[in-house]
Amino acid sequence: MKHDLEQTKKHFDDAENLDLLFFWGHTENKNHVTKACLSQWYESDFAINDIIYFTAEHYMMAEKAKLFNNIEIHDEILITKKQGKVKELGRQITNFKQEVWDAYKYKIVVEGNLHKFKQNEKLKTFLLNTKNQILVEASPVDNIWGIGLTAENQDAKNPYLWQGENLLGFALMEVRDLLK
Repeated sequence: MKHDLEQTKKHFDDAENLDLLFFWGHTENKNHVTKACLSQWYESDFAINDIIYFTAEHYMMAEKAKLFNNIEIHDEILITKKQGKVKELGRQITNFKQEVWDAYKYKIVVEGNLHKFKQNEKLKTFLLNTKNQILVEASPVDNIWGIGLTAENQDAKNPYLWQGENLLGFALMEVRDLLK
């Protein structure tokens, strides 16, 4: 993992202010691309090996199902339109082993988002225009992919006080590096 919480803490120690871009939520603006496009739930079809994924969340959960040999759930994820249902299906995966998922989840999210941003020029431009900003999923309900805090919480500006790992933010930064 090229970007991580420890590296962010080091930048925090070395800098007066970190250039943080907080995002959370997936509601798109019909007129232009916003930071909502950084969400796993943002609707933007992309294809890998002739399989179409409606969102990056669909890709992540389909790969999770495949990893644990749940082909029926995998196939259901691919035809389900609603992200909430996809997340629910991901929780129904049998033979799940947390340590196995932990070893693969970050790479899966990087790969899915690489295809999402590579295949949509407007999204790619938005991501590249974040330049060297630290991307932070300010989700108060997710302490793995997000920071476990809202953007409005004063602690969100200090990575030492984050309640989560911000894996999605770091994965998107890695995707940005790969697209440069």
